[in-house]
Amino acid sequence: CRHQGVPGKRCGTILLLAEELSNCRDIVTMQLCANKLDKKDFFGKSDPFLVFYRSNEDGTFTICHKTEVVKNTLNPVWQPFTIPVRALCNGDYDRTVKIDVYDWDRDGSHDFIGEFATSYRELSRAQSQFTVYEVLNPRKKCKKKKYVNSGTVTLLSFSVESEFTFVDYIRGGVPGVWGVPITVGLAMGCDGHCAAGLPSQPTSLHYVSPYQLSAYALALKAVGEIIQDYDSDKLFPAYGFGAKVPPDGKISHQFPLNNNAENPSCAGIEGVLESYLQSLRTVQLYGPTNFAPVINQVAGTAAQVTDGSQYHVLLIITDGVISDMLQTKEAIVTASSLPMSIIIVGVGPAEFEAMEELDGDEVRLSSRGRYAERDIVQFVPFRDYVDDSGNQVLSMARLAKDVLAEIPEQLLSYMKTRDIKPRQAGPE
Repeated sequence: CRHQGVPGKRCGTILLLAEELSNCRDIVTMQLCANKLDKKDFFGKSDPFLVFYRSNEDGTFTICHKTEVVKNTLNPVWQPFTIPVRALCNGDYDRTVKIDVYDWDRDGSHDFIGEFATSYRELSRAQSQFTVYEVLNPRKKCKKKKYVNSGTVTLLSFSVESEFTFVDYIRGGVPGVWGVPITVGLAMGCDGHCAAGLPSQPTSLHYVSPYQLSAYALALKAVGEIIQDYDSDKLFPAYGFGAKVPPDGKISHQFPLNNNAENPSCAGIEGVLESYLQSLRTVQLYGPTNFAPVINQVAGTAAQVTDGSQYHVLLIITDGVISDMLQTKEAIVTASSLPMSIIIVGVGPAEFEAMEELDGDEVRLSSRGRYAERDIVQFVPFRDYVDDSGNQVLSMARLAKDVLAEIPEQLLSYMKTRDIKPRQAGPE
């Protein structure tokens, strides 16, 4: 995008500085306070805040952090904050870190109180002792012979921990391999008025013609092929919900697609697809469509191993019809404390308002006064990735990006809140 300025006039210069990032993945949490800062406000004291600058290779400085403003005090205590070591000093422990102290003004013309300099190495010594820095104002120091300082800043605490990545955890996985167990759930319920329709009807989302896969099958195949490589054994427990199943025709909200209750796992996504197509010949799609049973099923499995060695993903393919919204919200809120995530893929023309609500991106999901501990649901409308122009590769690349967008952060949030470190991967 090019900004059009006034013809013939220079509108300023943008200077772009680049520096190769170090591979340091440590993150620092620190807390500071100040004492006897200069009074800057006529009717009050001062509203101090700190600005941290990282020094660059060419000697210039770049802002890397600002603290919050503490109002009307000369002895502020700032909240602890976390910053990557790369942002603070790019992994160079002896590189200068400059810290300015300002008095906040509403109009943005903040008053300079003073400054001091340190380094990561010096800051890290605060792990065993308090470190006190004099805040100096160079102008005042030049003008006043008796000038001592403009106050002091004390580093109250400083701690370092490694910032692990999604790849670190899935490499560790279960002993000797890496993996994320994946369960597939197909919302198949139909009461005659649902969007999916009867499988025998060409308008049905389950209709399989001799020439192409149904909407459900296409979504299952496309998304399944994206996520299956995260599962080490490629054996996927697969369930349907919302159908009358043989031999007695009872309504089930959790039946194995392969008709094997003792071992519902299918070999690869192709095995899931084959079992799904076979089940369409033997079950009768029937409402209501309840999500909670299959979520609770996976949650029960996830609850058995919470040490971080397993992290479960439930993939749900749905036309957007849901009959047990309250129970589903309760199930997700409960599951949010367990090592699991849920990917919901919407097929068909529905608006999917209920699925968007379950996603919880805008408003954290809650049930009966309880809020989800983490956001564990990612919703993707499949129709957004069907490219009429025929560029299937690009469409599937976008689909892969969005399907997997939140899983790494969801896994990391679970591990981090429980202080679970990655296992060392076994020898290949």
